[in-house]
Amino acid sequence: MLGKHNFRELLSKYYPLLAILIGVLIVSLPMGPYETLDTQLEFNTTKGVLRWGYPYLDRFGEPSNASYGDLFNVPPLGFYTQAIVFKVSGAAIANGVFLITLFGLASAVVVYKLGEEVYGKSTGVFAAALFALAPWQLILTRAFLIDVQCLLLSLLYFYFGFLAIRKDSVKLAAVAGVFFAAAFLTKQYAVFMLIPLLLLYVYQRPRNVKQIIKQLAAFSLPAVFSTLLWYQVIMGKEILYLLIHNDFKDLNTVIPTYSFLSDFLINYGLGVFFVVAVVFSFVVGFVFWRKIPKDSVFFDFVCLVTLFFILGLELYMAVNLNLKAPYTSAVKYVYQSLPFFSLVAASLATKSALLIREAKQSNKAKGAMLLLVGFVGLILLVSPIIANMNTSRALASASYLIFRVQPNLDVGYSFYVTNPLSSGDPLLLVQLVGFGFILSGLIWQSRHFLIELFRSRLLKN
Repeated sequence: MLGKHNFRELLSKYYPLLAILIGVLIVSLPMGPYETLDTQLEFNTTKGVLRWGYPYLDRFGEPSNASYGDLFNVPPLGFYTQAIVFKVSGAAIANGVFLITLFGLASAVVVYKLGEEVYGKSTGVFAAALFALAPWQLILTRAFLIDVQCLLLSLLYFYFGFLAIRKDSVKLAAVAGVFFAAAFLTKQYAVFMLIPLLLLYVYQRPRNVKQIIKQLAAFSLPAVFSTLLWYQVIMGKEILYLLIHNDFKDLNTVIPTYSFLSDFLINYGLGVFFVVAVVFSFVVGFVFWRKIPKDSVFFDFVCLVTLFFILGLELYMAVNLNLKAPYTSAVKYVYQSLPFFSLVAASLATKSALLIREAKQSNKAKGAMLLLVGFVGLILLVSPIIANMNTSRALASASYLIFRVQPNLDVGYSFYVTNPLSSGDPLLLVQLVGFGFILSGLIWQSRHFLIELFRSRLLKN
């Protein structure tokens, strides 16, 4: 049996993450559900799975031909997952949104584990908080969209792939491959996580050719098999059908500008403090690289390349190819970049602590500079969390949201809420309880560092 002492140790060890998860759940439940045309299409397609057994678009019970509705040209797994929930608890958007909220919390756990593996536990805890409280994440986890499920499965295959590379394991590569197959059968955005995985694999410098072949086969075969099975055997389609999508047919009705993506990240998806924290973290990592563990510096580079690729491809499709969907739907197209923004910003927890400790052993001028950089990093680490707590309260009472591609244009991806909270709703007070849980988890994780700072200050005085 688990003794009281062991239980307290476990609670102390996992309380920060548990408190963040409970807090985010309390904060998010009063929000939404956020609805749009895509949520209605995906809801009707899930009903199509219940009606026909396949993801055909059920146009309110009236199929476009005698047998079926239109085949929804999105991979199928997300609709089958929701169909199970509908079968058990009823075909209602609220039931599906609750499952998506749970997927969002599970994604925060994987972000925590990644941060812990690369930078340390403190970074993992802050990464989970930054990720889960980002307006981007809060909105999508309260909308009936399969993007959150795709991100969770993508994070899982990236995490197990990361472990497989680190431990040189074929079995873990196979586990990662199963999750990759599931993620790819949910949405093709899953391929973006291959970028950091490939960089980490090259960094590891594998030399055993036989082991390399085994790992690559274990990782790739589940996706190849499942894709061929679904598209060719079950649906009778050509394999290239998976590349056909309506998003790549419509062109922009306005002249696109490259600034639309930075506008989205700063004004809607992350917030200005979050973006500043990411930039500052990159600068600290590359300027003070000698004072930071080598693997952490390389993971900064991995995040930078991954973000550059995802955001660069989005800019190319939206502006150079003039495609409407990438231009107006950045909230979905670059969603797989959110964990990397979160990990980089959260790494300020580790980087700042290292610089502050290093300052104690440096001469006066250098020590003052390291202290300044360290404390600025800590301020920037906490600022987006506080700012996005305030944003979440505004989101809970919003009846309409639009992510404008340009400040002066009423063009962009939009959501509406049927029953938003009023300004005096008690549920807004309940959100404060959620904020309390989150802050308690962060303070508990930081307690040793805060005590160390306080004692060193006393000794100096």
